[in-house]
Amino acid sequence: MRLPALVGNHMVLQRDRLLPIWGWAEPGEPVTVSFRGHTYGAVTAPSGKWRVMLPKTAAGGPFTMTIKGQSSITIEDILVGDVWLAAGQSNMDMVLRDPNAPKPGAYPLVRNAEQEVAQADFPRIRQFTVQKAFAGMPRPTLEGDSWQVCSPQSAGRFAAVPYFFARDLHQQYRVPIGIIVSSWGGSQLESWISGPALKQQPDFQERVAALEDQPASATQDMPTTLFNSMIAPLVPYALKGVIWYQGESNVGRAAQYSRLCPAFIQDWRRQWGRQLPFLFVQLANYMAALPQPAESDWALLREAQAAALSLPRTGMAVATDIGDPDDVHPANKQDVGYRLALLARAVAYNDKQVVATGPVLHRMRRKGAAVELQFGSVGVGLQALGPDGTLRGFAVAGADRQFHWATATLQGNTVVLTCAAVPAPVAVRYNWANNPRGNLYNQAGLPAPPFRTDTWKAQP
Repeated sequence: MRLPALVGNHMVLQRDRLLPIWGWAEPGEPVTVSFRGHTYGAVTAPSGKWRVMLPKTAAGGPFTMTIKGQSSITIEDILVGDVWLAAGQSNMDMVLRDPNAPKPGAYPLVRNAEQEVAQADFPRIRQFTVQKAFAGMPRPTLEGDSWQVCSPQSAGRFAAVPYFFARDLHQQYRVPIGIIVSSWGGSQLESWISGPALKQQPDFQERVAALEDQPASATQDMPTTLFNSMIAPLVPYALKGVIWYQGESNVGRAAQYSRLCPAFIQDWRRQWGRQLPFLFVQLANYMAALPQPAESDWALLREAQAAALSLPRTGMAVATDIGDPDDVHPANKQDVGYRLALLARAVAYNDKQVVATGPVLHRMRRKGAAVELQFGSVGVGLQALGPDGTLRGFAVAGADRQFHWATATLQGNTVVLTCAAVPAPVAVRYNWANNPRGNLYNQAGLPAPPFRTDTWKAQP
């Protein structure tokens, strides 16, 4: 009798959802799973795999599960609540307190790390960390730590963004929260997509076919290899949804990313057979701020990320105000987790009252030499966050396609732009920079995402 690494002591199971429990035994071996006073049976298939589907169950615990075949395994301290898969690259991987900091190659300390760890007494929050591995073909099993119970003794090893996300949801809904962390620093989006899905993308057909011919030639930088080893073995563990923080390693390939990202989300939804809520973090501000408007590969990648919002049950957490110009790993992970949790409340928990996003451009209208911008998702109103109340971050261009900073004023839920250097404006950009400085927020304190009204290609 063998069980997947996910099925073990302290695990969290998804409430109100059919629960697949699976493992491996001798072909033809009868297996029973006993849980919450009922017993369910299966017969091991010729492949050696068995699966039992437990009925939907309400949140609660702790419970015990007993799995019997020719041998018996008892799993203790099981909670039922909500389970979220947290994946991506280094900013999802970064832990609350890296034991190697500040050694070279270590992640920086999370803001207020020592205080956060000392206060992390949440035994009904659990984390399972998938060990880093890559493979040329999908694997049936994975290696991972056991489920860890959140305490001041263990929390330093918890991934920071998922922890703050889970803490906010746990405090909001008072149910157990399980987070499965599957991340790899520096990874590219195409590494996390299945082979069949990636072969639908012309840019990757040859590379995927070559890998299928020679799977032993795989590395972590190759397409599909992280999906094969760090995602495929998680299926079909029941989930509430997915949070995703990735994109830095795809900067410079925005047009490709805009096609890949929706395909990626749809691929994972097919794997789980459900339209999983999918919440992602837009790239934070990074590098030096420039004195004049300029083209930006980071802005283009952010635009490509936002394109995935065309899919249902998605949400994007804006982070252009909480990055670090000198470090691609910002220390402020609290606000990232909080903004993802707001999105979860709206998208996954159907909370109609929560304001989950910042102002979103609704309409642009030219009025003489001025431009009027109307916004949605304003909550109870817009604000220019900052001590002087001056709006920043807006640029306008005329037919010559040369952008200049604009003077921006708030008139209710409308932003009015003027610029003496552009008497006939035709296009607007907001926070279009590697490290933008815009300060348009709604009264809920959430920032407007970067945007542009033009589709012009970068000037040579």
